Amino acid sequence: MHATVGDTLLVHGRTVGQHDRTAEVIEVLGHDGEPPYRVRFADDGHEALMAPGPDSVVRHERGPGAFGG
Repeated sequence: MHATVGDTLLVHGRTVGQHDRTAEVIEVLGHDGEPPYRVRFADDGHEALMAPGPDSVVRHERGPGAFGG
């Protein structure tokens, strides 16, 4: 998995009733775009350090941050 600042991380819900979540990559801490990533979640704005698993997908964004900020 490779990401750059401004990309969107889509984390799929793993259980029934758990919704997908999106987060903007705000810092790449791994080598050459690899995890871990510091992300900001779109739904509540909290930040977390993540090493995404197979239930996650990177959406490469163009231009300003994924959430306009």
